Amino acid sequence: MRKLFCARHARPHRRRGFSLIELLIVVSIILILITIAVPKFTHAQMYTRETAAIQAIKTIHTAQVQYQSQYGRYAASLTELGPPASGAPNTSAADLIGNDLANGEKQGYKFTVAPVPGGYVVNAVPVAYNSSGSRSFYSDKSMVIHENDGPEPATAQSKELR
Repeated sequence: MRKLFCARHARPHRRRGFSLIELLIVVSIILILITIAVPKFTHAQMYTRETAAIQAIKTIHTAQVQYQSQYGRYAASLTELGPPASGAPNTSAADLIGNDLANGEKQGYKFTVAPVPGGYVVNAVPVAYNSSGSRSFYSDKSMVIHENDGPEPATAQSKELR
């Protein structure tokens, strides 16, 4: 039997899919885009944590005002502002802030409250400088928040947050 020539069979069989070179080019482009995007994403996350720290300081101020009006003095620690382990709120646990903030650490920042004559001071410092935050914050009874752009904790002499 004689085979008939068919144009369809005359073409060489072409494989489907991508060649190794094409895949390597696509992977290298993706890696370049990731290299550009990751630092911007990290910076955005750090800014978000810093903003959350400022809001937490404002929350502490609000809780301190409520605590002072209920108990006639300012709370000496975050634990006094936090929820009680059991039972009703009292001077040692007034249930004015959440448990996470009362434990002293929230969203990459470590918070402290310390009593001073006639008031209190609040400090917020990043847990890991330049990773969870690049600024530290200080505030007191005046409710003015001060910031420091370096690894040192902010003080009353640091620049005011605007």
